[in-house]
Amino acid sequence: QLSGGLLTDRGGRRMPFLLLFAMLMLVAWVFIAHVSAQATDPVIGTWTLNVAKSKFDPGPAAKSGTVTFMLAGEGVHVVADIVGPEGTTHTDYTASYDGKDYPLKGVPGADTVSLKRIDATSSQRTDKMGGKVVGTWTRKVAADGKTMTVTYSGTDAKGQKANNVMVFDRKS
Repeated sequence: QLSGGLLTDRGGRRMPFLLLFAMLMLVAWVFIAHVSAQATDPVIGTWTLNVAKSKFDPGPAAKSGTVTFMLAGEGVHVVADIVGPEGTTHTDYTASYDGKDYPLKGVPGADTVSLKRIDATSSQRTDKMGGKVVGTWTRKVAADGKTMTVTYSGTDAKGQKANNVMVFDRKS
């Protein structure tokens, strides 16, 4: 509360400058630490599929793809467009790295996704349909931050076993 240009507490007592300064510094430190922790997630940004370096088993291979990871609270909002032989698959979800299930849109045969952090540059995504695991994605960003390798193990849209290794190059 301002009183005569000076900060006072509810009892009308002046707040010592050092206490006020310490409180402001604490608030700033907490804010900076939170933003800095989120900003260090190396996956944040837009990535393009490097088809030549990727492997799709059983195939056929995707023709192209773009995935964008954006900060969302303690997790990420992910939008992906992968162009395959049968058209474009548009995936969209927002999830935290807490292992809980979140709604997943655009993935045939899966309705929820959960994320867990493995280490500073890696995480695991688990897709489920009706509570049953149908696929696991492991994501690893290279030390230089320029490439990301995503390994998928599970079933494809046709129910066949799939083991894919997709390499993405950082676009931004």
